[in-house]
Amino acid sequence: MTDRKPVVLFVCVHNAGRSQMAAGWLTALAGDRVEVRSAGSAPADEINPAAVQVMQEVGIDITDAVPVKLDHELAQGNDVVVTMGCGDACPYVPGTRYVDWKLTDPAGQPIEVVREVRDEIRDRVRALVAELD
Repeated sequence: MTDRKPVVLFVCVHNAGRSQMAAGWLTALAGDRVEVRSAGSAPADEINPAAVQVMQEVGIDITDAVPVKLDHELAQGNDVVVTMGCGDACPYVPGTRYVDWKLTDPAGQPIEVVREVRDEIRDRVRALVAELD
């Protein structure tokens, strides 16, 4: 058994909503037991303000998060890569576990929909934490 903590990368298209909320949830639920990364295949200029708002409603602050461009280097060294709508733009790295979460893109959605996405991500992250533990 190794003491190395698992590394999880969340990827969506703009790295401004879903993947940032997932990273926030994993950090909040797993603490320092997991290394958390997020990126986007075509990153936005800033985080979706609605995503920031709904995460603040549950006590998780993602205001300092910055969209990051997914590249081959960032795709390497992860134990799990969770994709959320980036399709073929996500590089494949042999030996890495890939999971695709079909989630509504919160961009341009009413706040109620963004809350639903947040809660669905929370539930999926909880299940992921249980698997990693």
